[in-house]
Amino acid sequence: MILINGQVHTMAGSTWEHGYVFISGGKIKAVGPMEELAARQQSVGELSERVIDVRGAWVMPGLIDAHCHVGISEEKWGVAGEDCNETTDPVTPHIRALDAVNPMDPAFHDAIQAGITSLMTGPGSSNVVGGQSLFMKVQGRCIDRMAVMAPAAIKVAFGENPKMCYGEKDKMPASRMAIAGMLREELYEACRYREKKEQGNIPKGGEKMRMECWLPVLRKEIPLKAHVHRADDILTAIRIGKEFDLKVTLDHCTEGHLIADEIARSGYPAIVGPDLTSRSKIEIKNMSFKTAGVLERAGVKTAIMTDHPVSLIHYLPICAGLSVKYGLSEEGGLRAVTIHAAEICGVEDRVGSLEPGKDADIAVYTGNPMELFTTTKYTIVDGEIVYNSEEE
Repeated sequence: MILINGQVHTMAGSTWEHGYVFISGGKIKAVGPMEELAARQQSVGELSERVIDVRGAWVMPGLIDAHCHVGISEEKWGVAGEDCNETTDPVTPHIRALDAVNPMDPAFHDAIQAGITSLMTGPGSSNVVGGQSLFMKVQGRCIDRMAVMAPAAIKVAFGENPKMCYGEKDKMPASRMAIAGMLREELYEACRYREKKEQGNIPKGGEKMRMECWLPVLRKEIPLKAHVHRADDILTAIRIGKEFDLKVTLDHCTEGHLIADEIARSGYPAIVGPDLTSRSKIEIKNMSFKTAGVLERAGVKTAIMTDHPVSLIHYLPICAGLSVKYGLSEEGGLRAVTIHAAEICGVEDRVGSLEPGKDADIAVYTGNPMELFTTTKYTIVDGEIVYNSEEE
């Protein structure tokens, strides 16, 4: 399949007013200006079975939501469809979103209609350690085939949510001190376990699942995905990340604009949002669409999220657009839902930009997706058209 005559935004540094994307075997085989395609066909005789003339539409990498709960917090079903938080124990690193995501959640189709082709979904923020998040494609019926990286992160949470969930039960944690202390204790035990394993002091069959799941975090293969709203919670997450030499993503980062220089100094990226919602808690009283722009100007790599179902998944490009309205650069807005989201989630080798060898996950829009009246013409996942507006 070849998409021709598109305004191609690769999100890898190149944009062509009249460009093409050549797809083969579920991967991007080539991308470039139309003149190059003509020369390519003349020189090597490559032709596609299917040519789609998109006639000036925007052709982009499929959008990415770097933090949501699609498939694990279903919109309609109340307790029956709510598998986001295991609220019987404040520390549950070994539980996996992979085992709870329902691919039949209608939010997946909403994502497809919006040109969103992949996302990070996983446990909520009721626990100090919530479990293992999952990066996945939005199209399919078998979660194992949809998964791109599992686990992709271990979720941890600071602030009001763990306090309210357990403090009201007269259990730890009832304070921010306890949240930090419980996380440190868990990480300390995980470090001891790693040392014993590296020294050969754990016999075969003596492995502990709860500790094994920390090894990719300690090896910096995947990050702590830290739920942080208030400035002091952001700084506590940074402090603990540095103490244990870990990768950390600062999710929500609601008061990040108040300490942007400190976040930049840490080197940790931010996943900002959801701002398209009410200020439902004390710790988000300073919520603002300006946060992403302030962080960008400070040099912080930033993605935008919906936190679906807090904000609905298909509003992701609108959330990016509102961040641009309040100070994020236009290029930064597009990157926040494509290549920056992919890099922060650790999947930039597969998705996030239109480059040869990457997955053919592509969104075709009537215009800039961050503008309200723009519509999706095609959504392509792994080289297959999964949404065609003309067939709706």
